[in-house]
Amino acid sequence: MIRTAISAFALIAAASSTAQVPAQTATPAQADAFVRDAEAQLAALSLDVNRIGWVNATYITDDTDALAAQANAKSTELSVKLASEAAKYASLPGLSFDTRRKLDLLRGTITLPAAPRPGAADQLATLVTAMSSSYGKGTGLSGGKPINGSDIEAAMGEERDPARLKEMWVSWHDRVGAPMRGDYAKMTALANEGSKALGYADTGAMWRSGYDMTPEAFAALTDRIWGEVEPLYKALHTYVRWKLNEKYGDAVQAKTGPIRSDLLGNMWAQEWGNIYDLVAPKGAGDLGFDTGELLKAKGYDPLKMVKTGEGFYSSLGFAALPDTFYARSQITKPADRDVICHASAWDIDNADDIRIKMCTKVNGDDFVTIHHELGHNYYQRSYKAQPFLYKNGANDGFHEAIGDTIALSITPDYLVKIGLLDAARVPSADKDIGLLLRQAMDKVAFLPFGLLIDKWRWGVFAGAIPTDGYQAGWDKLRLQYQGVAPPVARDETRFDPGAKYHIPAGVPYTRYFLARVLQFQFYKAACAQAGWKGPLHRCSFYGDKRVGAKLDAMLAMGQSKPWPDALQAFTGSRDMSGAALVEYFAPLKTWLDAQNKGKPSGW
Repeated sequence: MIRTAISAFALIAAASSTAQVPAQTATPAQADAFVRDAEAQLAALSLDVNRIGWVNATYITDDTDALAAQANAKSTELSVKLASEAAKYASLPGLSFDTRRKLDLLRGTITLPAAPRPGAADQLATLVTAMSSSYGKGTGLSGGKPINGSDIEAAMGEERDPARLKEMWVSWHDRVGAPMRGDYAKMTALANEGSKALGYADTGAMWRSGYDMTPEAFAALTDRIWGEVEPLYKALHTYVRWKLNEKYGDAVQAKTGPIRSDLLGNMWAQEWGNIYDLVAPKGAGDLGFDTGELLKAKGYDPLKMVKTGEGFYSSLGFAALPDTFYARSQITKPADRDVICHASAWDIDNADDIRIKMCTKVNGDDFVTIHHELGHNYYQRSYKAQPFLYKNGANDGFHEAIGDTIALSITPDYLVKIGLLDAARVPSADKDIGLLLRQAMDKVAFLPFGLLIDKWRWGVFAGAIPTDGYQAGWDKLRLQYQGVAPPVARDETRFDPGAKYHIPAGVPYTRYFLARVLQFQFYKAACAQAGWKGPLHRCSFYGDKRVGAKLDAMLAMGQSKPWPDALQAFTGSRDMSGAALVEYFAPLKTWLDAQNKGKPSGW
């Protein structure tokens, strides 16, 4: 989890009417002084908020819920008080670049601003904390027996009985999502009141304002990128639907129309890699190894997996993680208490107390996740010398993309270098389609899901998706973008969005869509810097300190410059685009088109 303005915990703010209006004779020097004072207040308060958020996420009780709600309400009342005052300085002529940028950041990087009336901040904080904790404590059913969130995610990736998959999917969505529907509606109303008090049309417009462009321009950018990658996704969808029909028959998965979402190896159908065995092409699809099996065969435990992830960053020249990282991180799920298992990275003191929170299992997915989460931590440490308001990614997509760029380098060559894979078992060139298909089952399959989560919330915040149409709006977007449908009919007594962590926790999601695009831009640039000459998908820049130095230079910028400046510093381009992703998967797209010839596309 990354800090968006104050804390690594869900940021909730209360608009305040107590902010003093600067006199018409205010000077740039006074604006400078206001910014310095605001940063000092926010930095001082963030440590306690982060610590309380950490304890609440790793030790869920009624008491820690109450402490977290109280801390969030208190701390972020300050946040929008400062945001309100910042807005009044923003039009002052003669401001320096840094002061103007920090004023914009103070105003525009709040996640959930509460209504400008007494008690609203407490109410909003309590709602979000309760929904987050309810998610963390949530259970589904498998074989009629309760199963927690971490275990049900793993089970959905391994189970092949469609009846059991349906049971797990329905029970999780009904038991976790549906009960929070009313609280979510209340949260939405409060957040919108707060957003309007800050001068935004609604909370969704406020979120889209945090990208160094207008909300309208940002929405258009995401649509343009989707247009670049959609043909690749549709080709993958057509192929996977055909293979699932072969496996299950028409009664379970039809040859046409949407894919039944619980058949895709993931609770939310957001990544499909867990069913690669069902769709792998004969011959080329047998890669000759499975990362999870390699880890188990070599006696890896979760701690060794994390140490190995650290080793990649060390090979690029980054300093070792501090001892406190291992002493304070939650690497495995505690047996004695409820925790939020959703993987996240934390920067507790905005300096050196960096941590990850995971319920790590010895498998290939968690090996990748470790490399991803550590990307947040190394980013956090690289920009620690920046002023408080610049201690963040160039945009939130950058923060998510760094670790994913490293994870793209988990190639067979990398696995050989770290002693996990025997060189004789490295897949030959005729396995490239299999390697690309396995990657696409996660990377490409995720793209529409990464986009629709916030498209749904933007619609909810704007009123285009009304309170009595939450479920219908969700199902419509899932069908429109992903081409998936639930295994059973859903109605407005349900609330399937709530069964995805980021919805109840109030975490914006477009960052993950951007990260899927940016990581391929970063990866292509890193491979070019490393002098790689082979197929792009086989490149590993492990051990290349030249890449590490240039990467660190970008990371150290934090949010001090507009994101196109940061992008250009590492890649040479100022344009965020899906072109590098499309290039990476171009051989697969050609192969998919040949496999899909004569088969209906779309849904």
